[in-house]
Amino acid sequence: MSDQPRLNHVQCLDSRGLHRMAYWEWGDPDCRDVVVCAHGLSRQGRDFDALAGELAQRVRVVCPDVVGRGRSDWLADPMGYSVPAYVADMVTLLARLNATRVDWVGTSMGGLIGLGVASLAQSPIRRLVLNDVGPVIQASALARIGTYLGQPAHFASLEQAADAMWAVSTGFGPHTREQWLALSRHQVKDDGRGGFKPHYDPAIAVPFRAITPELAAAGEALLWQSYDRLTCRTLLLRGAQSDLLSAATAQQMTERGPKARLHEFDGVGHAPMLVQPEQRAVVSEFLFAP
Repeated sequence: MSDQPRLNHVQCLDSRGLHRMAYWEWGDPDCRDVVVCAHGLSRQGRDFDALAGELAQRVRVVCPDVVGRGRSDWLADPMGYSVPAYVADMVTLLARLNATRVDWVGTSMGGLIGLGVASLAQSPIRRLVLNDVGPVIQASALARIGTYLGQPAHFASLEQAADAMWAVSTGFGPHTREQWLALSRHQVKDDGRGGFKPHYDPAIAVPFRAITPELAAAGEALLWQSYDRLTCRTLLLRGAQSDLLSAATAQQMTERGPKARLHEFDGVGHAPMLVQPEQRAVVSEFLFAP
């Protein structure tokens, strides 16, 4: 089996027509046990290379580039960059995969997408990993993300891009230079001027910046309703220094709905990148436990 993923696409419906969503597939393409790994707000599916390569020894692993990111199309209407629309895209993807058993690993936004899919009636999700995200998102984290999301950027080299991205990503926790370069490589693309730019549609910031306190409160209520509907076994990961998922919210999540099992990683904020062996081991043990 190749140690590199296969790039595929699936067509999905939006308000203006169709768009193509890219996904990276690891492992035996005929295996009907599938783990979907979904990335954060401005990231892309290759974030999971380390984890996917390990899990693919036992299951098929699928890592989508959520629309507007990576190799996926950009939307004509930026207001389509929303979690309910992403959930619809993932339902289309799951139909394409023809899986009999589906587990979900979602980091930040990818966790909210997984929560949406798993809360649907007759959802195929068997086990759910929510990586540093829950129904309550701290306003301070939204303000921090808003300082860089969608801002124009030009990098003369991959190394310069990696340094710039590290400046806004220290919450990801300790990584070696080699690990961080690997995480950065797929975060940029050729800008046509001999350099690099971020590998996502800057317009994903449009609906993000439209969030008001009232919309945030309504969204929080809906997310708790979705969480309380979950029936799948759930693991909640939290960076012990996270500014997005508070300790209080994490504790609530262990007491209601699916009563998630909580595991915290010291020395990490928002969000653990599941590159380090000890982080991958926690996820693997949960997914493959009897």
